[in-house]
Amino acid sequence: MRYSIHTNSDKTAYLQLYLQIRDDITGRVYQFGDKLPSKRFLAAETSVSVITVEHAYQILCDEGYVESRERSGYFVIYKEKDFFPVPVREQENTSAAPNHHNWNEEFPFSVFAKTMRNVLSKYGTQILIKPPNLGSPELQLSISRYLARSKGIRVSPHQIVIGAGAEYLYSLIVQLLGRDRVYALENPSYEKIRSVYTANGVQCDMLKMGADGIQSAALNETKASVLHVTPFNSFPSGITATASKRNEYIRWAKTRSGFIIEDDFDSEFTISTKNEDTVFSLEPKKTVIYVNTFSKTIAPSMRIGYMVLPDELVDLFLNKIGFYSCTVPVFEQFVLAEFINNGDFERNINRVRRKRRQLYKNEMKKK
Repeated sequence: MRYSIHTNSDKTAYLQLYLQIRDDITGRVYQFGDKLPSKRFLAAETSVSVITVEHAYQILCDEGYVESRERSGYFVIYKEKDFFPVPVREQENTSAAPNHHNWNEEFPFSVFAKTMRNVLSKYGTQILIKPPNLGSPELQLSISRYLARSKGIRVSPHQIVIGAGAEYLYSLIVQLLGRDRVYALENPSYEKIRSVYTANGVQCDMLKMGADGIQSAALNETKASVLHVTPFNSFPSGITATASKRNEYIRWAKTRSGFIIEDDFDSEFTISTKNEDTVFSLEPKKTVIYVNTFSKTIAPSMRIGYMVLPDELVDLFLNKIGFYSCTVPVFEQFVLAEFINNGDFERNINRVRRKRRQLYKNEMKKK
């Protein structure tokens, strides 16, 4: 076996694969014009998903090591004499590990300050009023439109619940679905997720990960009826659940009259140009609760998260825990809504992507 993936590494699976193939290209194991192994062959050899291989190959394409030829595969176009690589540190910053960014340089201070001034002028004394319990209608509407544009998730604003970060939202979900259920988590997974559930008094079952997501045997054997997954980029393994695995999660939930909590962490900074369907978009009516935050796309101090409830859970939420006050100040909600509405949020995501790449190119020039 030429390539191997180490599950205990601090690097994601696709990053490990990218580094190994890149070294083979620069070390002339692969010459100019050589065809790389197919995605399916490499996935089978390394016991990862085809999507993970796609991520690795996409980085190599983006950096000019290889090119993709339709229906033919990936071919080496690397020539040392005219090549200018992006160092690995940039790719490490795209992993699922929390708080890896240089926020001082990436945060849009001037744009955000202007947005805050505009909100003060536009809303006036409305910023002194307590927001509705589920969140301000302005932010709910902005998020619903953003999700439709960027992820193909089409929901009504009333399905969106605003809260101070994912941890708070997980606590609400436990109160909504109940503590008498067993909650299944990916193994390995971000340890804090398990800590939050345990602190809320629920039993957790850790399900072993395979190359394409949680292993089918583990899904079949668990007594859980709630499944918490990070299908886009599971931390620390870096595994992306395949389309068939995402559908398997949905079938699992339906057969158990259960629920899926989809944590879409890190999806905005995707390496691959191929959009992956969210689990929620595959089953938007009954079983999936979608969770995301702005702490990585804007800054860790932006303690604003949101969850999208399936329509059939909205009334249960309102009747059971709808009395909880919204934990995010209304001024911050207005600012974020304005930031999304005027296009600055998505422009900032694109700007950060470009800036990270250019930063490390400049460092290489100095060397």
